[in-house]
Formats: sequence, C-alpha cells, structure tokens
Amino acid sequence: MPRRPPTPRGKGLFGDAPAEPKPAAAAYRANIDGGSRGNPGPAAYGVIIRDGRGEIVAKLKKYIGRMTNNVAEYYGLIAAMDYAQSHGIRALRIESDSELLVKQMRGQYKVKSEDLRPLFERAQKMSKAFDSFRIEHVYREQNREADALANEALDETEGGKPKLPAPPKSESGAKSETSAKSQPSSKTEPLGSKPEPRKVQARFRGGVLYLLEDVELPDGMVVDVSIHLRPKPPA
Repeated sequence: MPRRPPTPRGKGLFGDAPAEPKPAAAAYRANIDGGSRGNPGPAAYGVIIRDGRGEIVAKLKKYIGRMTNNVAEYYGLIAAMDYAQSHGIRALRIESDSELLVKQMRGQYKVKSEDLRPLFERAQKMSKAFDSFRIEHVYREQNREADALANEALDETEGGKPKLPAPPKSESGAKSETSAKSQPSSKTEPLGSKPEPRKVQARFRGGVLYLLEDVELPDGMVVDVSIHLRPKPPA
C-alpha cells in the first residue's frame, strides 16, 4: 500500500471549525416618557437615546394633540424604535417609568384599551425587527430627562398651554377691562379673593397622581391636594 506523504503537525485539524463569533454590539439605551395635562388632555412625548458608551446621540420630543397619558407613552416608545431602526441600530434597551406599558410589552398585562391596542401591536411588530430588544421599568427619578423633554414640547406648543377663560363681557357687549387672570371663576369676586375649591378625582399609579378630568390651570400654579382613599370597584 503506498504511503501518504506526511503533513505538517496540526494542519487541517481545524479547517472546518467555525470562525469565532464577532462580539455583539453594545446596546443603545432609550429613556422614554409620555404625559398629558389632563387625562385626556394636551399630550407629548420625550425620548433620550444614548449609544453603547452612554453618550447622548438624540433628543426627541413632540406634541401629539389631545391624548391620554398611556397613549403618549406608546408614542414615545414607537418614536424611539423608529429612530433606532432608521439609524441602523440593531440592539436597543428601552427604559420607561410606565409600569403599564412595560408589562403590556412583556406580555404580563393584557391590552384592554381600544386606544392602545393598535399602538401595542405596532410596537410589538417593530420590537421583533431588532437583533436584541429589552424593555425595563425604572423609577421616575431615573427618567427625568425624558420627562423634561415631554414637558418642553407641551410648553412650546400652543395646543399644550392651558387656555385662560375669556374675560366677561359687559351688557353692551364690550369686554371688561378686568383681565382673564383676575377672574378665577365665572362668579364676580373681588380681586385677591380665592376661588371656591373644586373636587377632582385622580388615580395614583407608578408614583404619579393622574387627574381623571381635564383641568385647565396656568403653568406654575400651586394646588392643595386632599387624599381620600376609596375601595376599588369589584372586577
């Protein structure tokens, strides 16, 4: 039997071995927040996006009209994913202070709201296009920058500013010389007097008190809050 020529030691032993996998790219991180002044009311979202080194690469904010807080949160999520996909980002980690949004995206909560369902379905479809996608809940204190952007969008947009009531008209049809700011209610009150207190229901969730009515107040106004606990209605 003819002898095979010797081969160098080790040659060909690993010829068919797969190449070493490339290290995964560091995930980008997006802090998102959405809010409305009133629920529903003038609404906006804010998004801060950081690269794998923690450097801010984008700040997004937009007024979206009259919406609820939860709808605004989903708009912020979709805006963050849309930016990532349009810039070729393949790994994304979302941080939100909305427990509802995070648990719905993770499948822990059902989406019962008809307003949220199409936004949820769109967000789910977009999330599956990433090589790596995570969404995590953070406390509001860890999400201040995104919250500030959402409020900036509301402040900068005429639709987001509370409208002051028009000054009362005199019997002749001419406007009163007294400004709207000096007329806190429709009743005729002396200047400097306090308007009658108004009761408004609110819901506490995720460290935030959400008003259940659309209340128009000037920016910076300080209000007193009395908390009366009420039992949850039966499911």
